[in-house]
Amino acid sequence: MDPHLLRTYLTVARLASFSEAARTLGYTQSAVSQHIAALEADLGLPLLTRRPVGPTPAGERLLEHAGSLLLRLDAARADLARFAAAPRETLTLVAAPLALSPHALAALPATGVTLRTLPRDEVPAAVATGDADLGLVDGIAAPSDPLRLPDVAPYTARRVAEEPLAVVLPAGHPLAGRPGLRLADLVDARWLDAPGAAFPLDRLRAAHAGPAGHGFRPALRYEGTDARTVAALAAAGHGLALLPFSAAAGIPGAAAVPLTAPRLVHRTELLRPNGEPTGLAAELIARLGAPPPATR
Repeated sequence: MDPHLLRTYLTVARLASFSEAARTLGYTQSAVSQHIAALEADLGLPLLTRRPVGPTPAGERLLEHAGSLLLRLDAARADLARFAAAPRETLTLVAAPLALSPHALAALPATGVTLRTLPRDEVPAAVATGDADLGLVDGIAAPSDPLRLPDVAPYTARRVAEEPLAVVLPAGHPLAGRPGLRLADLVDARWLDAPGAAFPLDRLRAAHAGPAGHGFRPALRYEGTDARTVAALAAAGHGLALLPFSAAAGIPGAAAVPLTAPRLVHRTELLRPNGEPTGLAAELIARLGAPPPATR
């Protein structure tokens, strides 16, 4: 299966348009049509309907494989390119918003660093494909357990930090004076829907292990990436939020009550390509004081 044809198919299916795919890929529309025809001939199956443009049942099944296949190829190319790469005096770090703790920010070298925030699910791919030199990713985990990260390519993950989780609510809320809260007691509460700055509601449902799709109803939706804004919204009564304790510290009117059950922590890991880090990457890793790596 030719990866160039597969990439064209993925683009046409995503945009639902041959002409838009041609513009995006820099091809003529005729070339895009030829790519799709060649891929269909190779597989012996129709992959797209033409009017309207959309995947056939076989095309839908191919879409389940295409993204991960192309990602693995891009990761392999980036991994091999590192053998010929000259030492660099710059560093590109990608990070999920909640992974940027004060400790991580203080550890950044003074010069030569480009920092980008990405959704947490995109950080491993950025490191694997060479779009970034290092990545900081976070998530909910049992104490001392590694994060469950996508298997996009071989890379090394190091624990940077673990901290307690807190339910953030208004200081005047009836539950604000509790010594701790359980997720099971908050299933029917209204929650802030802030997937880019707090833990997504589907992950809270999974952590609660209740019936599929049950509970944790969304209230206001926030599409930014600033966790302190989420804490301020919770303080203003727009919904509860689950955040690391450090993200809720010092927010006027907010109460941060420890999550006591299930027993979970906010975990941050540093991702890097396999091999010995050099230059600014090695400097940042040393400053973060990460423990011995666990190769994935």
